[in-house]
Amino acid sequence: MTAFFALATSLLWGLADFGGGLLTRRMPALTVVVVSQAIAAAVLGVIVMVTGGWSEAGPRLWFAFAAGLVGPVALFSFYKALALGPMGVISPLATLSVAVPVGVGLFLGERPGLLQFAGIAVAVTGVVLAGGPQLRGAPVQRRTIMLTLVAALGFGTVFALITEASTTVTGLFLSLFVQRVTSIVTGGAVLYASVRRGTAALPEGGFPWVSLPALVFVGLADVVANGTYAVATQHGPVTVAAVLASLYPVVTALAARGFLSERLRAIQAAGAGLAVLGTVLLATG
Repeated sequence: MTAFFALATSLLWGLADFGGGLLTRRMPALTVVVVSQAIAAAVLGVIVMVTGGWSEAGPRLWFAFAAGLVGPVALFSFYKALALGPMGVISPLATLSVAVPVGVGLFLGERPGLLQFAGIAVAVTGVVLAGGPQLRGAPVQRRTIMLTLVAALGFGTVFALITEASTTVTGLFLSLFVQRVTSIVTGGAVLYASVRRGTAALPEGGFPWVSLPALVFVGLADVVANGTYAVATQHGPVTVAAVLASLYPVVTALAARGFLSERLRAIQAAGAGLAVLGTVLLATG
């Protein structure tokens, strides 16, 4: 069960990142984040009301609130780092986020078996290589490295926080709703501040309504991925779930190959193969 839900998480996050990347070609990244998260929050609000999720309110919601504060900061840092580039360094470096939930799991006493440790090492190596790391070229700015590390730390922290946010299905819906509302307020404040400084929130032609279905997909895929990750950690070791969920860069690369006909570099293909091998080791260990 852990492997199934964690792999579903990587699939959804990978597709959401791919969709978000395409959307940022039509509108500012901040707008994509805020609008997609608002759509997800609206859907979650209805689900919470229908399922009676408000009855699950309790101290654990603080974890969801904290995740909602950290998430936008991590995402904004990641987008800024990608803008500064080179992406061939940023993408694999951001996968260091897996170190946070794995570290938390080990601190809490989880001890994967030898085969699972091997699977973790192989899978993480595969994910880094699948990002197509740039081994040669211009030096990377220190600011870019710092922004990427902030993003990685933030993503990993969200992983760890969402795990603690709920223990029941209805409580999970409420936690995800609180997380999204907090993200909207945080992201909206940053967007408002950027507009006040003269940055456009929308493209020149106004809101691209043709992109609305894609925004819906990105928002819902992201929130469902958070949910499947939380379920994965409730059914098995966090160390295993976190590594399997971190396979999303492989999904993004394959989506670009399938939909945009982007060619995978040899190092990316090798990384995808190692990621699959690591997944098999983790699932069978």
